[in-house]
Amino acid sequence: MLTSADDYVAIHFDARARPEAYDLIQERLADNPNVTFAKRRIRCGWGEWSLVQATLLAVAAALESFPRATHFYMLSGDCAPIKSARFAHEFLDARDADYIESYDFFESDWIKTGMKQERLIYRHYFNERTQPRRFYATYNLQRRLRLTRAIPGDIQVQIGSQWWCLRRRTIEAVLEFIRTRRDVQRFFRTTWIPDETFFQTLVRHLVAETEIETRTLTFLMFTDYGMPVTFYNDHYDLLLSQDYLFARKISPEAEQLKHKLGLLYSNAEARFQISNEGRRLFTFLTARGREGRRFARRFWETESSLGRERELLILVCKKWHVAKRMLAHIRRVTNLPAIEYLFNEESTVLPDLGGIETSLGKRTRHRRALMRMLFDYYETDRMVVCMDPGNLDLLQDFCGDRAVTRLLEIQCTFSDAYLIGHVKRVGLAGEQSSPATLARLLPTIRGDMTHESDCIRDAEFENHLILRETDDRDQRSRVIQSFLDLEPEMAQEIADTHHLFAD
Repeated sequence: MLTSADDYVAIHFDARARPEAYDLIQERLADNPNVTFAKRRIRCGWGEWSLVQATLLAVAAALESFPRATHFYMLSGDCAPIKSARFAHEFLDARDADYIESYDFFESDWIKTGMKQERLIYRHYFNERTQPRRFYATYNLQRRLRLTRAIPGDIQVQIGSQWWCLRRRTIEAVLEFIRTRRDVQRFFRTTWIPDETFFQTLVRHLVAETEIETRTLTFLMFTDYGMPVTFYNDHYDLLLSQDYLFARKISPEAEQLKHKLGLLYSNAEARFQISNEGRRLFTFLTARGREGRRFARRFWETESSLGRERELLILVCKKWHVAKRMLAHIRRVTNLPAIEYLFNEESTVLPDLGGIETSLGKRTRHRRALMRMLFDYYETDRMVVCMDPGNLDLLQDFCGDRAVTRLLEIQCTFSDAYLIGHVKRVGLAGEQSSPATLARLLPTIRGDMTHESDCIRDAEFENHLILRETDDRDQRSRVIQSFLDLEPEMAQEIADTHHLFAD
């Protein structure tokens, strides 16, 4: 892919691999002048200094073999370009900078779990994955004997992704630095996971901050379990729309994807629409398969109640503007206190309730206390509120209360145009998202909305009424009359809400 566009490749091939595999790749690339190999191969292990050492060997080979190379991009064997060579070259030429994640090791929250300062202040001679007993035995021995060490005083350790793109002069400066500062190299040799700290620290030490873009140009995602997401043949459009030059991990079986990306890299006429919605889409779609919803009461609410004598009327509708229109007419006709989506919109107008109303998090955590205070504030025993059908845990909670709770679910029809607008409003797609991406996403969104309605129905709430967009005038009036316990004339007036379902 890369050398066909006149780029260069320097390869370090893990010494753990079979000799015949290395012989094969050397044979296949022997006639390619744009490929070179590291002069020495070492056995690589995850989290070890060997990964940095292998990178340095490949970099040294590249510097020697390719004097015209201006940028050095760190890639793994399962990476692939997701833009054309022309796009990548123009992108790098547009800004004289190094692209590398580099955040303060101690102040940032880049490390989510596990060791942090222990990676640096103790010496690590064994691999945690392959030699866990020795790894933790030496680690615990150093802790007991307090055998900590100091970080070299003139460097500020940084951390970030190992997938970087550095300018030639930066690479040369790094190599010169480690030749003259053997103490720094010795320090990183016995740190844990140095591929996340070595280049990140040295680049920040050697290069002016104004010449560093603290980001990676390689698109990668991780699951909730910390495992990298693998891309397959059907991810082609999604990958092209991301604001990155390369992606990992491409599945070894994704032959069609790799073939198309190879053709793309050599296509000087290719144009790209950047929407950058990949991570939001992944988070949304993977969440569809989880059932971790909470149906039990919160511990601080087990003894609380809205009150037996009170009646809570809940409008449930996915199209918030429809529910708000009906709520406004209910307020006008009945004079009942009526509150919009108080658990979904931070901007919902609420009275001062001592701070419990100030954030969605507080409102949700203390939902019954909030509702009791609203009943008290309005000095009423009947109140109408709006909720999203996705708030099933709230509906369960309120319908399980000793108060009388009635639900009116307003079921709307969802056109493709409305759903496209919805996914853009919630950030699952952007204005530049391709029609193919939207076409694949719409069935999932539509199914998700149907699923929410099915969950409400499956919950078998005692006072659950449904008003459908397709209902005639008389049916709407009967449902509203039953929900609000009104005279027929008042119910009919609410049912005649002008343009109730208009988008």
